[in-house]
Amino acid sequence: MCGMPQQPPVRSTPEPPARPDASMSLLTNVMDHSLDDGYAEAAARKQAQGGGGLPRTLRAKLGLAVGLVLAALVVTVGAAQARIAAPVVAKEREELIDRIERETKAADKLESDVDGLRDDVGKRQREALEKHGGDQGELVALLSGATEVHGPGVKLVVDDAKDTEQGGGGPRESAGFSDTGRVRDRDMQQVINGLWQSGAEAVAINGQRLTSLSAIRAAGDAILVDNKPLAPPYTVLAVGDGQQLSTRFQDSADGQYLHALQENFGIRTNISVEEDVRLPAAPSLIVRNAEPQAGKGTS
Repeated sequence: MCGMPQQPPVRSTPEPPARPDASMSLLTNVMDHSLDDGYAEAAARKQAQGGGGLPRTLRAKLGLAVGLVLAALVVTVGAAQARIAAPVVAKEREELIDRIERETKAADKLESDVDGLRDDVGKRQREALEKHGGDQGELVALLSGATEVHGPGVKLVVDDAKDTEQGGGGPRESAGFSDTGRVRDRDMQQVINGLWQSGAEAVAINGQRLTSLSAIRAAGDAILVDNKPLAPPYTVLAVGDGQQLSTRFQDSADGQYLHALQENFGIRTNISVEEDVRLPAAPSLIVRNAEPQAGKGTS
């Protein structure tokens, strides 16, 4: 007999649906087992041995202790090196001081030798001047400053204005410079020239003998006479007819110039007649000979 086709048996329980991540099995495995097996085994061994390493606070203390030990070692090594180098530095310093002292003594000796030779040369020049000067030898020696001289004369003191500021200033005639009340080299030049013209036979400033070849210059605020610096007050001694020399100088243009400095700039001056003033000889002499030129005769 014909029967109907056989149907598959119906399950009593339904089949569970497929997981949504069934196609991502590799990623799922990585997420579920992120720790490598070797790391996992090492962690298990540490746990079995009774701990997972040193505590964090203990590790920090150990690190600090190691750092302090290293710092102490560095300081100790540095101190030892400094202690070793100190004697070497001290020795070099002593050697340098000794060298400076030796060179200073040598320079002082050379300077003394130069002064001695200069005095000897000056003495020989004065002797030759007196010997070969003829009838005018004494006068030539006086004018050239070759010999000491004393006699009646005048004493003129020229000083900066009171409470003068140090530094600055410039020539009185130059624009752009403020006058500071200081005595200038040009002031002393006019004073000395005025004394010569008034009849002075010999002149000295602060013990420095002047001759016809002497130069009065300036270096900054300092006044130099033959390259030797002078400090105020400037004491000028001049040999001559005391009263007449004083009167002529004060009445001259240069004397009036000095008076104007006193009135306008506060320069302090004082002149007095002296019965006896003493002037030293010039430290060095410059002797020049004048010779007639050939073919310059008169007709």
